[in-house]
Amino acid sequence: MPHDRHPTRPLTVLHVAQPVDGGVASVVADLARAQAGQGTRVHLACPPGGPLADRAAAAGAAVHPWPAGRAPGAALPAEVLRLARLVRKLAPDVVHAHSAKAGLAARLALRGGVPTLFTPHAWSFDAVSGPARALALRWERAAARWADRVLCVSEDERRRGASAGIDARWAVVPNGVDLDRFHPAGPPPGPAAPPRHPADPASRAGLPALDGLPDGAPLLVCVARLCRQKGQDVLLRAWPAVRAAHPDARLVLVGDGPDRAALLDAAPVGVRLAGAAADPVPWYRAADLVVLPSRWEGMALAPLEAMACGRPVVLTDVTGARESLPADLRRVCLVPPEDPAALAHALLRLLDDPALRARTARRAQDHVRAAHDARQTAAAVSELYRELAGRPYPKHRERIQR
Repeated sequence: MPHDRHPTRPLTVLHVAQPVDGGVASVVADLARAQAGQGTRVHLACPPGGPLADRAAAAGAAVHPWPAGRAPGAALPAEVLRLARLVRKLAPDVVHAHSAKAGLAARLALRGGVPTLFTPHAWSFDAVSGPARALALRWERAAARWADRVLCVSEDERRRGASAGIDARWAVVPNGVDLDRFHPAGPPPGPAAPPRHPADPASRAGLPALDGLPDGAPLLVCVARLCRQKGQDVLLRAWPAVRAAHPDARLVLVGDGPDRAALLDAAPVGVRLAGAAADPVPWYRAADLVVLPSRWEGMALAPLEAMACGRPVVLTDVTGARESLPADLRRVCLVPPEDPAALAHALLRLLDDPALRARTARRAQDHVRAAHDARQTAAAVSELYRELAGRPYPKHRERIQR
Protein backbone atom coordinates (compact mmCIF):
# COMPACT_ATOMS: atom_id res chain seq x y z
CA MET A 1 0.00 0.00 0.00
CA PRO A 2 1.39 3.45 -0.83
CA HIS A 3 2.71 5.53 2.04
CA ASP A 4 0.05 7.90 3.32
CA ARG A 5 0.74 11.56 2.72
CA HIS A 6 -0.33 12.35 6.31
CA PRO A 7 0.43 9.17 8.30
CA THR A 8 -0.19 10.86 11.67
CA ARG A 9 -3.83 11.81 11.12
CA PRO A 10 -6.97 10.02 9.96
CA LEU A 11 -7.94 10.09 6.33
CA THR A 12 -10.34 12.95 5.51
CA VAL A 13 -12.94 12.34 2.80
CA LEU A 14 -15.47 14.75 1.33
CA HIS A 15 -18.51 13.23 -0.36
CA VAL A 16 -20.43 15.49 -2.75
CA ALA A 17 -23.97 14.50 -3.72
CA GLN A 18 -26.84 16.35 -5.35
CA PRO A 19 -29.63 13.77 -4.90
CA VAL A 20 -30.77 13.78 -1.28
CA ASP A 21 -33.13 10.83 -1.54
CA GLY A 22 -33.40 7.57 -3.45
CA GLY A 23 -30.64 5.11 -4.26
CA VAL A 24 -27.76 7.57 -4.54
CA ALA A 25 -28.53 9.00 -1.12
CA SER A 26 -28.68 5.50 0.37
CA VAL A 27 -25.30 4.58 -1.10
CA VAL A 28 -23.69 7.77 0.22
CA ALA A 29 -25.22 7.36 3.69
CA ASP A 30 -24.06 3.74 3.91
CA LEU A 31 -20.52 4.71 2.86
CA ALA A 32 -20.47 7.55 5.39
CA ARG A 33 -21.54 5.24 8.21
CA ALA A 34 -19.01 2.54 7.37
CA GLN A 35 -16.15 4.99 6.84
CA ALA A 36 -16.85 6.93 10.02
CA GLY A 37 -16.82 3.60 11.85
CA GLN A 38 -13.37 2.92 10.40
CA GLY A 39 -12.03 6.17 11.87
CA THR A 40 -12.18 8.19 8.67
CA ARG A 41 -13.11 11.87 8.97
CA VAL A 42 -16.19 12.01 6.77
CA HIS A 43 -17.65 15.22 5.37
CA LEU A 44 -20.70 15.52 3.10
CA ALA A 45 -21.71 18.43 0.87
CA CYS A 46 -25.31 18.15 -0.28
CA PRO A 47 -28.42 20.31 -0.76
CA PRO A 48 -30.41 20.95 2.42
CA GLY A 49 -33.69 19.09 2.84
CA GLY A 50 -34.34 15.43 2.18
CA PRO A 51 -33.20 12.49 4.28
CA LEU A 52 -29.54 12.30 3.21
CA ALA A 53 -28.21 15.05 5.49
CA ASP A 54 -29.90 13.60 8.57
CA ARG A 55 -28.83 10.04 7.80
CA ALA A 56 -25.23 11.07 7.17
CA ALA A 57 -25.09 13.20 10.33
CA ALA A 58 -26.47 10.32 12.38
CA ALA A 59 -23.77 8.12 10.86
CA GLY A 60 -21.03 10.46 12.08
CA ALA A 61 -20.42 12.67 9.05
CA ALA A 62 -20.04 16.44 9.21
CA VAL A 63 -22.70 17.80 6.85
CA HIS A 64 -22.20 21.03 4.89
CA PRO A 65 -25.15 22.60 3.04
CA TRP A 66 -24.44 22.84 -0.67
CA PRO A 67 -27.46 24.30 -2.49
CA ALA A 68 -27.47 22.77 -5.97
CA GLY A 69 -30.15 21.99 -8.53
CA ARG A 70 -30.51 18.61 -10.20
CA ALA A 71 -29.74 19.95 -13.69
CA PRO A 72 -27.03 22.34 -14.89
CA GLY A 73 -28.21 25.91 -15.26
CA ALA A 74 -27.47 29.54 -14.54
CA ALA A 75 -26.63 28.72 -10.91
CA LEU A 76 -23.78 26.37 -11.86
CA PRO A 77 -20.90 28.90 -11.48
CA ALA A 78 -22.05 29.76 -7.94
CA GLU A 79 -22.41 26.06 -7.10
CA VAL A 80 -18.87 25.39 -8.32
CA LEU A 81 -17.47 28.34 -6.39
CA ARG A 82 -19.17 27.28 -3.15
CA LEU A 83 -17.76 23.80 -3.53
CA ALA A 84 -14.23 25.08 -4.25
CA ARG A 85 -14.36 27.22 -1.12
CA LEU A 86 -15.51 24.27 0.96
CA VAL A 87 -12.68 22.10 -0.33
CA ARG A 88 -10.18 24.86 0.47
CA LYS A 89 -11.58 25.06 4.01
CA LEU A 90 -11.66 21.31 4.70
CA ALA A 91 -8.49 20.27 2.81
CA PRO A 92 -9.73 16.70 2.29
CA ASP A 93 -7.40 13.92 1.22
CA VAL A 94 -10.01 12.62 -1.25
CA VAL A 95 -13.16 14.05 -2.83
CA HIS A 96 -15.83 11.57 -3.94
CA ALA A 97 -18.52 13.02 -6.24
CA HIS A 98 -21.75 11.05 -6.68
CA SER A 99 -24.01 11.34 -9.75
CA ALA A 100 -23.86 13.61 -12.78
CA LYS A 101 -24.45 17.02 -11.19
CA ALA A 102 -21.99 16.55 -8.34
CA GLY A 103 -19.51 15.11 -10.81
CA LEU A 104 -19.89 18.18 -12.98
CA ALA A 105 -19.48 20.70 -10.16
CA ALA A 106 -16.69 18.87 -8.32
CA ARG A 107 -14.53 18.30 -11.36
CA LEU A 108 -14.94 21.90 -12.48
CA ALA A 109 -14.07 23.11 -8.98
CA LEU A 110 -11.01 20.87 -8.50
CA ARG A 111 -9.71 20.14 -12.01
CA GLY A 112 -7.37 17.48 -10.73
CA GLY A 113 -6.08 19.50 -7.79
CA VAL A 114 -7.23 16.97 -5.17
CA PRO A 115 -7.50 13.18 -5.58
CA THR A 116 -11.00 12.79 -7.00
CA LEU A 117 -13.36 9.88 -7.53
CA PHE A 118 -16.48 10.22 -9.62
CA THR A 119 -19.32 7.68 -9.45
CA PRO A 120 -21.92 8.24 -12.21
CA HIS A 121 -24.71 6.13 -10.64
CA ALA A 122 -26.01 5.92 -14.30
CA TRP A 123 -24.53 7.95 -17.11
CA SER A 124 -25.89 11.43 -17.74
CA PHE A 125 -25.98 10.94 -21.51
CA ASP A 126 -28.42 8.03 -21.11
CA ALA A 127 -30.95 10.37 -19.50
CA VAL A 128 -31.28 12.76 -22.45
CA SER A 129 -31.40 12.77 -26.23
CA GLY A 130 -30.50 14.97 -29.17
CA PRO A 131 -28.19 17.96 -28.59
CA ALA A 132 -28.37 17.53 -24.80
CA ARG A 133 -27.06 13.98 -25.12
CA ALA A 134 -24.21 15.08 -27.38
CA LEU A 135 -23.25 17.81 -24.91
CA ALA A 136 -23.37 15.43 -21.93
CA LEU A 137 -21.24 12.87 -23.73
CA ARG A 138 -18.72 15.51 -24.78
CA TRP A 139 -18.44 16.67 -21.16
CA GLU A 140 -17.94 13.17 -19.76
CA ARG A 141 -15.20 12.46 -22.30
CA ALA A 142 -13.40 15.71 -21.47
CA ALA A 143 -13.86 15.59 -17.67
CA ALA A 144 -12.51 12.06 -17.26
CA ARG A 145 -9.01 13.55 -17.05
CA TRP A 146 -10.04 15.33 -13.82
CA ALA A 147 -10.96 12.11 -12.01
CA ASP A 148 -8.25 9.90 -10.52
CA ARG A 149 -10.81 7.13 -10.73
CA VAL A 150 -14.19 6.85 -12.38
CA LEU A 151 -15.73 4.42 -9.94
CA CYS A 152 -18.61 2.47 -11.47
CA VAL A 153 -21.22 0.52 -9.53
CA SER A 154 -21.28 -2.28 -12.10
CA GLU A 155 -18.99 -3.68 -14.76
CA ASP A 156 -21.78 -2.99 -17.22
CA GLU A 157 -21.68 0.70 -16.31
CA ARG A 158 -17.93 0.74 -16.94
CA ARG A 159 -18.38 -0.94 -20.33
CA ARG A 160 -21.11 1.53 -21.20
CA GLY A 161 -18.79 4.45 -20.49
CA ALA A 162 -15.83 2.94 -22.31
CA SER A 163 -17.90 2.12 -25.38
CA ALA A 164 -19.08 5.75 -25.42
CA GLY A 165 -15.48 6.90 -25.80
CA ILE A 166 -14.75 7.88 -22.19
CA ASP A 167 -11.03 7.30 -21.59
CA ALA A 168 -10.89 7.00 -17.82
CA ARG A 169 -8.92 5.32 -15.04
CA TRP A 170 -11.67 2.88 -14.17
CA ALA A 171 -12.60 1.04 -11.00
CA VAL A 172 -15.68 -1.09 -10.33
CA VAL A 173 -17.24 -1.73 -6.92
CA PRO A 174 -20.79 -3.15 -7.06
CA ASN A 175 -23.50 -1.58 -4.94
CA GLY A 176 -24.26 -3.19 -1.61
CA VAL A 177 -27.05 -2.98 0.96
CA ASP A 178 -27.14 -2.87 4.74
CA LEU A 179 -28.00 -6.46 5.64
CA ASP A 180 -28.71 -5.51 9.24
CA ARG A 181 -31.52 -3.27 7.98
CA PHE A 182 -32.76 -5.12 4.90
CA HIS A 183 -33.87 -8.62 5.83
CA PRO A 184 -37.18 -10.47 6.27
CA ALA A 185 -39.26 -9.83 9.38
CA GLY A 186 -37.57 -11.00 12.57
CA PRO A 187 -33.89 -10.74 13.52
CA PRO A 188 -31.32 -10.70 10.72
CA PRO A 189 -30.57 -14.28 9.65
CA GLY A 190 -27.16 -15.66 10.56
CA PRO A 191 -24.82 -17.17 7.98
CA ALA A 192 -26.32 -20.65 8.36
CA ALA A 193 -29.97 -19.64 8.82
CA PRO A 194 -32.41 -20.61 6.07
CA PRO A 195 -33.86 -17.62 4.18
CA ARG A 196 -37.40 -16.60 5.09
CA HIS A 197 -39.32 -15.83 1.95
CA PRO A 198 -43.15 -15.86 2.21
CA ALA A 199 -44.80 -12.47 2.67
CA ASP A 200 -46.07 -12.15 6.23
CA PRO A 201 -49.75 -11.07 6.22
CA ALA A 202 -49.14 -9.16 9.45
CA SER A 203 -46.54 -7.05 7.62
CA ARG A 204 -49.33 -5.44 5.60
CA ALA A 205 -50.99 -3.93 8.67
CA GLY A 206 -50.49 -0.22 9.09
CA LEU A 207 -49.84 0.52 5.41
CA PRO A 208 -52.72 2.84 4.41
CA ALA A 209 -52.41 2.17 0.69
CA LEU A 210 -53.41 -1.43 1.40
CA ASP A 211 -56.76 -0.60 3.00
CA GLY A 212 -59.40 -2.89 1.52
CA LEU A 213 -56.92 -5.41 0.12
CA PRO A 214 -58.41 -8.89 0.66
CA ASP A 215 -56.42 -11.39 2.69
CA GLY A 216 -54.16 -13.37 0.40
CA ALA A 217 -54.57 -10.98 -2.55
CA PRO A 218 -51.37 -10.54 -4.60
CA LEU A 219 -49.43 -7.38 -3.82
CA LEU A 220 -46.87 -5.92 -6.21
CA VAL A 221 -44.68 -3.02 -5.11
CA CYS A 222 -42.44 -0.62 -7.03
CA VAL A 223 -40.12 1.48 -4.84
CA ALA A 224 -38.55 4.29 -6.86
CA ARG A 225 -38.58 7.98 -7.62
CA LEU A 226 -41.57 8.81 -9.82
CA CYS A 227 -39.77 9.86 -12.98
CA ARG A 228 -39.19 8.74 -16.54
CA GLN A 229 -35.98 6.87 -15.65
CA LYS A 230 -37.80 4.40 -13.43
CA GLY A 231 -40.42 3.46 -16.02
CA GLN A 232 -43.56 3.38 -13.87
CA ASP A 233 -45.54 4.42 -16.96
CA VAL A 234 -44.50 1.15 -18.63
CA LEU A 235 -45.62 -0.76 -15.55
CA LEU A 236 -49.04 0.91 -15.66
CA ARG A 237 -49.43 -0.22 -19.27
CA ALA A 238 -48.57 -3.78 -18.23
CA TRP A 239 -50.92 -3.77 -15.24
CA PRO A 240 -54.29 -4.45 -16.96
CA ALA A 241 -53.02 -7.84 -18.16
CA VAL A 242 -51.96 -8.73 -14.60
CA ARG A 243 -55.24 -7.51 -13.18
CA ALA A 244 -57.24 -9.51 -15.73
CA ALA A 245 -55.66 -12.72 -14.43
CA HIS A 246 -55.75 -11.66 -10.77
CA PRO A 247 -58.74 -9.31 -10.27
CA ASP A 248 -57.98 -8.73 -6.59
CA ALA A 249 -54.28 -7.89 -7.13
CA ARG A 250 -52.95 -4.51 -6.14
CA LEU A 251 -49.95 -2.52 -7.34
CA VAL A 252 -48.45 0.16 -5.09
CA LEU A 253 -45.99 2.78 -6.33
CA VAL A 254 -43.86 3.91 -3.40
CA GLY A 255 -42.02 7.18 -3.97
CA ASP A 256 -42.44 10.73 -5.13
CA GLY A 257 -41.14 12.78 -8.01
CA PRO A 258 -41.96 14.93 -11.02
CA ASP A 259 -44.21 12.33 -12.70
CA ARG A 260 -46.56 11.85 -9.76
CA ALA A 261 -49.50 13.79 -11.24
CA ALA A 262 -49.22 12.11 -14.63
CA LEU A 263 -48.99 8.64 -13.08
CA LEU A 264 -51.95 9.35 -10.83
CA ASP A 265 -54.03 10.38 -13.82
CA ALA A 266 -52.99 7.28 -15.78
CA ALA A 267 -53.34 4.77 -12.93
CA PRO A 268 -55.80 1.97 -13.81
CA VAL A 269 -57.94 0.08 -11.30
CA GLY A 270 -55.95 -1.63 -8.59
CA VAL A 271 -53.07 0.86 -8.51
CA ARG A 272 -52.27 3.08 -5.53
CA LEU A 273 -49.63 5.79 -5.13
CA ALA A 274 -48.35 5.66 -1.55
CA GLY A 275 -45.99 8.64 -1.67
CA ALA A 276 -42.42 8.70 -0.38
CA ALA A 277 -41.50 6.31 2.41
CA ALA A 278 -38.87 7.14 4.99
CA ASP A 279 -38.27 3.41 5.32
CA PRO A 280 -39.05 1.08 2.39
CA VAL A 281 -38.50 -2.10 4.41
CA PRO A 282 -42.18 -2.55 5.41
CA TRP A 283 -43.17 -2.31 1.76
CA TYR A 284 -40.65 -4.94 0.69
CA ARG A 285 -41.77 -7.30 3.45
CA ALA A 286 -45.44 -6.85 2.56
CA ALA A 287 -44.96 -7.53 -1.17
CA ASP A 288 -45.35 -10.77 -3.06
CA LEU A 289 -43.31 -9.30 -5.90
CA VAL A 290 -41.13 -6.20 -6.25
CA VAL A 291 -40.80 -4.71 -9.72
CA LEU A 292 -38.56 -2.01 -11.20
CA PRO A 293 -39.09 -1.31 -14.95
CA SER A 294 -36.25 1.23 -15.38
CA ARG A 295 -35.16 2.72 -18.68
CA TRP A 296 -31.56 3.20 -17.50
CA GLU A 297 -29.52 2.61 -14.33
CA GLY A 298 -25.98 2.09 -13.04
CA MET A 299 -26.97 -0.72 -10.70
CA ALA A 300 -30.36 -0.10 -9.08
CA LEU A 301 -30.43 -0.36 -5.31
CA ALA A 302 -34.13 -1.16 -4.79
CA PRO A 303 -33.95 -4.69 -6.28
CA LEU A 304 -30.98 -5.51 -4.04
CA GLU A 305 -32.87 -4.23 -1.01
CA ALA A 306 -35.95 -6.24 -1.94
CA MET A 307 -33.96 -9.43 -2.49
CA ALA A 308 -32.21 -8.95 0.85
CA CYS A 309 -35.72 -8.84 2.38
CA GLY A 310 -36.43 -12.21 0.80
CA ARG A 311 -38.56 -10.99 -2.09
CA PRO A 312 -38.44 -12.02 -5.75
CA VAL A 313 -37.96 -9.19 -8.22
CA VAL A 314 -38.72 -8.44 -11.84
CA LEU A 315 -36.60 -5.77 -13.46
CA THR A 316 -35.68 -4.53 -16.90
CA ASP A 317 -32.45 -5.60 -18.57
CA VAL A 318 -30.68 -2.24 -18.30
CA THR A 319 -27.17 -1.38 -17.13
CA GLY A 320 -26.22 -3.31 -14.00
CA ALA A 321 -29.37 -5.44 -13.83
CA ARG A 322 -27.75 -8.71 -14.89
CA GLU A 323 -24.92 -8.23 -12.40
CA SER A 324 -27.38 -7.65 -9.56
CA LEU A 325 -28.94 -11.09 -10.11
CA PRO A 326 -27.52 -14.60 -9.88
CA ALA A 327 -27.10 -16.01 -13.38
CA ASP A 328 -29.75 -18.70 -12.87
CA LEU A 329 -32.47 -16.10 -12.15
CA ARG A 330 -31.93 -13.86 -15.14
CA ARG A 331 -34.28 -15.85 -17.34
CA VAL A 332 -37.06 -15.46 -14.77
CA CYS A 333 -36.44 -11.96 -13.44
CA LEU A 334 -35.25 -9.92 -16.45
CA VAL A 335 -37.37 -8.41 -19.23
CA PRO A 336 -36.56 -5.97 -22.03
CA PRO A 337 -37.09 -2.29 -21.21
CA GLU A 338 -40.07 -0.48 -22.74
CA ASP A 339 -41.99 -3.76 -23.23
CA PRO A 340 -45.27 -3.87 -21.25
CA ALA A 341 -46.26 -7.27 -22.65
CA ALA A 342 -42.99 -8.92 -21.61
CA LEU A 343 -43.22 -7.27 -18.21
CA ALA A 344 -46.77 -8.54 -17.65
CA HIS A 345 -45.74 -12.04 -18.75
CA ALA A 346 -42.87 -12.17 -16.24
CA LEU A 347 -45.04 -10.88 -13.41
CA LEU A 348 -47.77 -13.40 -14.15
CA ARG A 349 -45.31 -16.26 -14.40
CA LEU A 350 -44.19 -15.64 -10.82
CA LEU A 351 -47.66 -14.84 -9.49
CA ASP A 352 -49.12 -18.02 -11.02
CA ASP A 353 -46.39 -20.31 -9.66
CA PRO A 354 -45.95 -19.97 -5.88
CA ALA A 355 -43.23 -22.63 -5.81
CA LEU A 356 -41.20 -20.78 -8.44
CA ARG A 357 -41.74 -17.55 -6.54
CA ALA A 358 -40.46 -19.11 -3.32
CA ARG A 359 -37.39 -20.64 -5.01
CA THR A 360 -36.64 -17.32 -6.68
CA ALA A 361 -36.91 -15.47 -3.38
CA ARG A 362 -34.60 -17.90 -1.58
CA ARG A 363 -31.99 -17.79 -4.33
CA ALA A 364 -32.15 -14.01 -4.55
CA GLN A 365 -31.68 -13.55 -0.81
CA ASP A 366 -28.72 -15.95 -0.74
CA HIS A 367 -27.12 -14.06 -3.61
CA VAL A 368 -27.43 -10.60 -2.07
CA ARG A 369 -26.12 -11.76 1.29
CA ALA A 370 -23.08 -13.29 -0.41
CA ALA A 371 -22.29 -10.69 -3.08
CA HIS A 372 -23.83 -7.33 -2.13
CA ASP A 373 -23.06 -6.66 1.52
CA ALA A 374 -22.60 -2.91 2.03
CA ARG A 375 -19.67 -3.61 4.35
CA GLN A 376 -17.79 -5.22 1.48
CA THR A 377 -18.62 -2.26 -0.75
CA ALA A 378 -17.40 0.27 1.82
CA ALA A 379 -14.17 -1.64 2.43
CA ALA A 380 -13.36 -1.72 -1.29
CA VAL A 381 -14.10 1.99 -1.70
CA SER A 382 -12.00 2.88 1.34
CA GLU A 383 -9.10 0.93 -0.13
CA LEU A 384 -9.32 3.14 -3.22
CA TYR A 385 -9.28 6.24 -1.00
CA ARG A 386 -6.14 5.07 0.76
CA GLU A 387 -4.47 4.30 -2.54
CA LEU A 388 -5.22 7.75 -3.93
CA ALA A 389 -4.36 9.61 -0.72
CA GLY A 390 -0.93 8.01 -0.78
CA ARG A 391 -0.18 9.55 -4.17
CA PRO A 392 1.36 12.99 -4.45
CA TYR A 393 -0.94 15.53 -5.95
CA PRO A 394 1.02 18.54 -7.18
CA LYS A 395 -0.66 21.90 -7.70
CA HIS A 396 -3.14 21.14 -4.91
CA ARG A 397 -2.75 24.49 -3.17
CA GLU A 398 -2.41 26.52 -6.35
CA ARG A 399 -5.57 25.16 -7.94
CA ILE A 400 -7.79 25.32 -4.87
CA GLN A 401 -6.66 28.62 -3.43
CA ARG A 402 -7.02 30.94 -6.35
